[in-house]
Amino acid sequence: MAEIESYLRKQTSPRGRSAYQAGQPLEQWSKQLRSRIRTRLGDFPAAAAELNAVLLERTSCDGYMRERVEITTYAGLRMPIYVLIPNGINGKQEPIPAVIACHGHGYGSREITGMEPDGSPRAGEKGLHKDFAVALVQQGYVVAAPELLGFGDRRLEEDRDAPPGTSSCTKIAAHLLMAGQTLAGHRVYETIRVLDYLSSRPEVNAERIGIMGISGGGLVAAFTAALDVRCRATVISGYANTFQGSILDRNHCLDNYIPGILREAELPDILGLIVPRPLFIEAGSEDRVFPQVTAREAYVRLGEIYEQEDAMDVLGADFFAGGHEISGDEAYRWLKKFL
Repeated sequence: MAEIESYLRKQTSPRGRSAYQAGQPLEQWSKQLRSRIRTRLGDFPAAAAELNAVLLERTSCDGYMRERVEITTYAGLRMPIYVLIPNGINGKQEPIPAVIACHGHGYGSREITGMEPDGSPRAGEKGLHKDFAVALVQQGYVVAAPELLGFGDRRLEEDRDAPPGTSSCTKIAAHLLMAGQTLAGHRVYETIRVLDYLSSRPEVNAERIGIMGISGGGLVAAFTAALDVRCRATVISGYANTFQGSILDRNHCLDNYIPGILREAELPDILGLIVPRPLFIEAGSEDRVFPQVTAREAYVRLGEIYEQEDAMDVLGADFFAGGHEISGDEAYRWLKKFL
């Protein structure tokens, strides 16, 4: 029934009312689109809850200290975060840059901080995440690796005995959708609270906080940076693309779907809200989840937006030979340059 496919293409073609137009004042466009994106995500609380940060554990690792901290995000929700601090940082010297590291689908924040699901040191392969939070602290940053809602220790009770990589995304997302909320929006707002928390730490230079995420964590990094200008440099791995070429082209987890988002803009224009701040994207040639061919299309569109603001020198990409995974080398050098 080809007419069904045709009908769906028509329904899901971006209306483009918020697409950036050459010569359009950036500040006005950004303010209007940010407001509409927040609404599509389900809106955020009018007033932030007290963070009430609590230190849960502290572990000495090779070259850094690893803390497990818990903060309040929404009223009634607590989020654990691994905070990695390079050795020699004591809070009495000049504050240093920090990076928020957002994991993708898997077993949560332990998967990017060098641990097995039970918290023991990693014994097996690093997988698609490549322990990138550890790689970042080794670059000299304070790193915050939040446990995104629906993964690891933040799964529903009914999923606690399931294999570690099993998420609670679908059920949480479905419940939130029925309440006019989204799981994407909750993860983004909680990551904004991580920005609040990092900015309060004496070791961290609050003017030099970056964010990096892979896959579903790439969504979180992308939308957080688009909405919060405190993200001074952003790396998006395995997510920067077009909705048409990725989310709508193949089956994805329900946490990727944001009702009505295409009535606002396609994904490259949403990523364009990061302009004129530095942005770097990674896309593997064999990525079957977020294909490189449409990632390149998104990058061309981003170039048009950045060029309008004379900011092409802070836009970069690594179209590498590989799959749906962190690449890292060029991205880490790029972060060094801008953070």
